[in-house]
Amino acid sequence: MHIVILDGYTTNPGDLSWDSLRRLGKVTVYDHTEKQEIVTRAKDAGVIVMCRTPMPEEILKKLPKLRLITTLATGHNTIDIEAAKKQGVAVCNVPSYCTASVSQSVFALLLELCCHTAAYTSEVRTGNWEAAVRESHRKYSLFELAGKTFGVLGLGDIGETVARIARAFGMRVRYYSRSRKDQAPFEYTDLDTLLRESDVLSLHCPLTDETRGIIGEEELAKMKPTALLINTARGALIDEHALSDALNTGRLAGAGLDVLTDEPPKPDCPLLSAKNCVITPHVSWASAPARTRLIDEVAKNIASFLGGKTKNQVNT
Repeated sequence: MHIVILDGYTTNPGDLSWDSLRRLGKVTVYDHTEKQEIVTRAKDAGVIVMCRTPMPEEILKKLPKLRLITTLATGHNTIDIEAAKKQGVAVCNVPSYCTASVSQSVFALLLELCCHTAAYTSEVRTGNWEAAVRESHRKYSLFELAGKTFGVLGLGDIGETVARIARAFGMRVRYYSRSRKDQAPFEYTDLDTLLRESDVLSLHCPLTDETRGIIGEEELAKMKPTALLINTARGALIDEHALSDALNTGRLAGAGLDVLTDEPPKPDCPLLSAKNCVITPHVSWASAPARTRLIDEVAKNIASFLGGKTKNQVNT
């Protein structure tokens, strides 16, 4: 079986090994693949491994040998799932490999908004210790989490882990998810109530037609002006122009984002200049342990498929 990895650099820039895949067949690794290069590079592939490379129907139709696509990710929104199914191509993802890393990053973003650690460090390094102390209440208002309401939108593995951490900070946790989870030890509420009552709202839902733009102008208007918004899921869950306007006009206190709609962002992305907006380059998942688990699980997906029992298939 010829296994073609179309965009391996993000997962493995050279510090890890592809040997678990090489034991399953011939492996060709490309660091990056442009859309116009996919057919040429993957024409003989029985298995494609990809992270963010687009897989629309017009490309899938030109890959007659293809039998399996397995993502180097949990999300699979760049793949035309239904077209793959019609063509007899199984699509598998890797759930839960980065739960610990992403959950940790949620609070890295949140605590930066609450404590302004980078700004204080910059002041101290430039000799402004006393000025920073004097200005701490006005310029760098500190935000205490204990006693506040932490809202979770989407209670999957990551959402539930984040909720447990928030509770350890002394926060009251509420959640909204497509399906109510009666066994979850957190208070369920509807989306409108979650928006109105959350002091911190953290997004953990997948990107689908239903969730695209789920946080827009109307939803932001329902949130407290003192609230903080965290997104480590998918950028397109948020209307970026609406969020930028809310931040710049003081209708929202701050946002911590690891994801954007366009990655890398276009120069005119409004969030790049928005007030009190912390942005990291979609790296919350990328610790070495998480990436190692990811590669190992992709190998298991392929091995299961070759053995006739598909694992983690999302287009059954």
